[in-house]
Amino acid sequence: MPTFSEYKVMHIVEGGCGTILLGSSGLPLKQIESTLNAEAAHGWQLVFQVIEKKRFFLFWEREAAIITLGR
Repeated sequence: MPTFSEYKVMHIVEGGCGTILLGSSGLPLKQIESTLNAEAAHGWQLVFQVIEKKRFFLFWEREAAIITLGR
C-alpha cells in the first residue's frame, strides 16, 4: 500500500432543488469526474470514498460523497 505525505478531503453534495422538487436528484457525476481528473493531473490519487445520507430539512434525505485524496 502506498504511503502518502499529504491528504485532501472533498465533500460533494447532491443538489437541494432537485431533492425538494423530485425527492432525489443524485450526485453530480460529471462534476465529480472533472474534479477527480483535475486533481489527478496535479498528482493526487483517490484513497477512500464514502457515501453519506443526511436529513435535508424535515422530510427529505440528501446524499453526499466524501472523497479522500492523497499524494
